[in-house]
Amino acid sequence: MEDVSKQTGQNGSKRVVLAYSGGLDTSCILVWLQEQGYEVIAFMANLGQEEDFDAARDKANKLGAKEVIVQDLRRSLVEDYVWPAVQGDLIYEDRYLLGTALARPCITRGMIDTARRHQAGYISHGATGKGNDQIRFELGCYALSPDIKIIAPWKDPSFYRRFPGRKELFDYAKLHGIPLPVTPKAPWSIDANLVHVSYESGILENPATHPPCGIYEMTTDPEKAPDVPQMLTLTFQNGIPTAVSVAGDATKVVDCLEIFNAVNRVGAQHGVGRVDIVENRFIGLKSRGLYETPGLTILRAAHLDLEALCMDREVRKIKAHLSTKMAEQVYNGLWYSPEFEFTRKCIADCQKVVTGSVTLKVYKGNVYIQGRSAPVSLYNEELVSMDTQGDYEPSDAHGFIRINAVRLREYQRVKNALDKLS
Repeated sequence: MEDVSKQTGQNGSKRVVLAYSGGLDTSCILVWLQEQGYEVIAFMANLGQEEDFDAARDKANKLGAKEVIVQDLRRSLVEDYVWPAVQGDLIYEDRYLLGTALARPCITRGMIDTARRHQAGYISHGATGKGNDQIRFELGCYALSPDIKIIAPWKDPSFYRRFPGRKELFDYAKLHGIPLPVTPKAPWSIDANLVHVSYESGILENPATHPPCGIYEMTTDPEKAPDVPQMLTLTFQNGIPTAVSVAGDATKVVDCLEIFNAVNRVGAQHGVGRVDIVENRFIGLKSRGLYETPGLTILRAAHLDLEALCMDREVRKIKAHLSTKMAEQVYNGLWYSPEFEFTRKCIADCQKVVTGSVTLKVYKGNVYIQGRSAPVSLYNEELVSMDTQGDYEPSDAHGFIRINAVRLREYQRVKNALDKLS
């Protein structure tokens, strides 16, 4: 990687937008960037995580940031990223609901918009060279702003050779008056937003290690969840949630952010959405992660059920394939790619029929579908009834079965012939 002190961004600017968390790593990076001659704009995205943004702002200002921007992106995260994931039934490798991966393109767009407003030629982040986030941030930045330049210190030899371990970071922090953590660092890494919380690295790197008691922050232990189940009804329009009614609450929630928060609260209270998985990172490594994603787990279950009621069988098969591809695209940081744009449009088109309501019961970490209805659906109660013949002639099934049996009979004939030859 080229020495960052020799780089010059668009319009000759040495102004950089840093994805800032307020933690030790990005605080050290903020100071280090200034050592290299950059003006630093610290960018923080409010995605619903529990964080003291005022304290982080004060810290960045004291460390010399030219400006500190805290942008509320919660509504954008739900409307622009989570709702398309619900439409697509997105799940990576059958288990991961992409809580972190959905947040990254949202943050990236916020950073690029900030860079444009402040005529910054650079974006910087604290992601490591082994993970997915470096890819998600950088591919997104290049797609949204082709001329932008990336400063990734943990991939810069001059940085990571200077700071080979935590001790060197602590020494640097003391030297430059960077406040050190006052509480012991958890022996694992945590990433949180309103969609989920993830836990990885540290003691969790051994895939045989059981999740320590009390590690989960977002959801109730299912064993300690309420003994009374919670009922709720979700309403969808074109595959997008438009309302939720929670039994016992007289208010019907219709605002997109409040819908998600309401479903999230129910799921979290009842211990829904915990998974412990080994997954395949885009870069080629396997990693072990713990995730808790209560609201999105409930929404996906309801949406899948409504699709079964409203969507043609063969379209659903094609859509399932597209959903797998779209989940991989999101996981791999390709939200702003042409293939993602194409896949998303295809899925949005098939969602025009997915309108209706689903009632669910949430209990002890599980989601149970109780019923569903739609103003227009492919479910014909008269046609399927065992008590009414309807517009269906049972004797026609003889020909249907005989035609489908031709292949099976021929297979058995050839199999018998081969057995005789052997």
